[in-house]
Amino acid sequence: MGIGGCILVFAAGAVLAFGVDWHVKGIDIPVVGVILMIAGLLGLLTYSAVLRRRRLLVDRAPDAEIVEERHYRQDY
Repeated sequence: MGIGGCILVFAAGAVLAFGVDWHVKGIDIPVVGVILMIAGLLGLLTYSAVLRRRRLLVDRAPDAEIVEERHYRQDY
């Protein structure tokens, strides 16, 4: 799940937690919303940590010499 998916889960949780006054027997809708908000936030933090680690690995890569090989074929 990318950044957009995490934000979408967080927003859906916020709507359920603060913007809905439905009453379903056996399910506490605001608690479900808070759980979705926490899941979205954890997903966003995890994704950003992985993305930051990838950037650090790319930035610290040693400068490698680029070698280009060309193969010519003569058809006589």
